[in-house]
Amino acid sequence: MTRPARLLATVPLFFAALMLPLSFTGGVMTTPAIGHALGSSPLALMWLTNGFMLPFGGCLLGAGVAADKLGSRRLFFSGLLLFVVSCGLIGVAQSTWVVGGLRTLQGLAAALTLAAAATALAQLYEGAARTRAFSLLGTLFGLGLAFGPLLIGVLTQHGSWRWVYVILALMAGLSLLWALRFLAVASPAVTERADWRGITLFTAALMLFSVALLLLPEQGMFAWPVAMLFALSLLLAVVFVRHCQRHPAPVFQLQLLRQPRFAGVLVLPVATCYCYVVLLIVMPLHFMGMQGMDEIDSALWLLALTSPMLVVPMLAALLTRWFSAGGIAVAGLLLAALGLLGLSFAVAGPLVLFAMFVIGCGAALPWGLMDGLAVSAVPLSQAGMAAGLFNTVRVAGEGIALALVVALLVALNHLTLGHALPESDPQALSAAANWLGSSNLAQARLALPEVDLTLILSSYQQAWQGLLWLLAAITLLTAVGVWLLLVSKNTTAVEPVQQVP
Repeated sequence: MTRPARLLATVPLFFAALMLPLSFTGGVMTTPAIGHALGSSPLALMWLTNGFMLPFGGCLLGAGVAADKLGSRRLFFSGLLLFVVSCGLIGVAQSTWVVGGLRTLQGLAAALTLAAAATALAQLYEGAARTRAFSLLGTLFGLGLAFGPLLIGVLTQHGSWRWVYVILALMAGLSLLWALRFLAVASPAVTERADWRGITLFTAALMLFSVALLLLPEQGMFAWPVAMLFALSLLLAVVFVRHCQRHPAPVFQLQLLRQPRFAGVLVLPVATCYCYVVLLIVMPLHFMGMQGMDEIDSALWLLALTSPMLVVPMLAALLTRWFSAGGIAVAGLLLAALGLLGLSFAVAGPLVLFAMFVIGCGAALPWGLMDGLAVSAVPLSQAGMAAGLFNTVRVAGEGIALALVVALLVALNHLTLGHALPESDPQALSAAANWLGSSNLAQARLALPEVDLTLILSSYQQAWQGLLWLLAAITLLTAVGVWLLLVSKNTTAVEPVQQVP
């Protein structure tokens, strides 16, 4: 393939990398507007984001295998077509639950599109050119995360939340038409049969566990649907482990987890989920629902958190000339934990922005090194499997982290409200706590109309501070884990990595 033809074939892959984070942030920034226009429960509104993340993370592993077996070009077309259809239907939907269901289809489309784009890119480039291509792919994804909320906020505030999904459909359609004309890649001949049973077990266990976390705030830990979902997910996880132990060519080899370096790499995306990704969701809702900001102002404030992702990952790659990648990652997580603690005590605007900027800088340091570490931590023959497992842990972990954080915020609000209002109706307290879990002050006041607003705000602030403390503790613990597994004298130092996703 000539260089111009290769560049033309790459354009829709890069365009998709810019579009997918817009669809992720679109669910967040449009949530208040959808709730105001269509109304619904806290669970239905949270599903607008979680409904996208669950199939996105849960189906990514299977989509990657399908790209190898069925061909990346065919899967890329299928993902984009499904994305166009789901966006178009959201644009005319009249129910929040219908929008949530269509967001689930969008998540599946995103998994198909991303897996196929990564496979196609690997087929188009080799060696150093492949590294540069994936670096640009990751940079565009980061660009979408950084400025997506602002773009979506402007569209929502000055147009309509429906226009957001219409424009996303047009973007996906343009990428599809371009790919039909210029994307021509040959899939490698694969003789081994895919481990579809293992993929099915893994995906089902992951999604059942995530749905149980979503239901937890509204129904409680001991409600039979929640308990049943947790039990089924645990059972499927056990069956999956046994399957991988017995299968001659499992979807991933459990022996990888016994390698300290690779286990340490898997801790990194878990850490960034709790110190960065969940804040992309809860901070805009916090600004809009609790501080009365509009969509544009909340997106502008969020730039303090997201803008470091455009520069700091490149700085991290440069620093690997003098420092180990693991050491840089640990330093970043410690900085992010410090920023989370600062954010928990920040009250004035400049202090909040500075704390968010510190968190963004800290999270961006390991962010630019994780993909390269995942591949370099295992033998070359296992690089593909390691990359697939790493990406699945990263994306699926984001969905689980988001559901867990919302459940924690609801539980903390229930605790603080119950302590402040011991004589109030338990059902009213529970309803208010659920609304505060999604930072919806207006609905929380309707649930407790006789309670002074100052008391509700004080209760929420205590819960919010407690959540940030927990996130800081998780980030600190994961930093210790990465240190022990990647940097400690007991393990082999990880080679410098020059990849910037």
